[in-house]
Amino acid sequence: MTRPDGPPRLTLPTLTLYARPGCHLCEQAAAHLAQLEFNVQTVNVDLDPQLRERHGDHVPVLALGERILGRGAFSRARLSTLKLALIREALSG
Repeated sequence: MTRPDGPPRLTLPTLTLYARPGCHLCEQAAAHLAQLEFNVQTVNVDLDPQLRERHGDHVPVLALGERILGRGAFSRARLSTLKLALIREALSG
């Protein structure tokens, strides 16, 4: 998509945040992802027995499709670095 005031706008893929209610690290990750304007779908692992078994207590988990991008605490700095890596991947591929 070309904008009249500049270069084409890059659209990053939608990521999946595996989380659970009451998890402060999950809430923090969701807030930082929103602040950095990531496209994110949040999935409650407790609603799916397979996801609960797969991730156990190790949430939050951030994924791109089946590819796990990270687990645990997601600071703004960590997510900014990840966003740059995803932009580079999108531009090169």
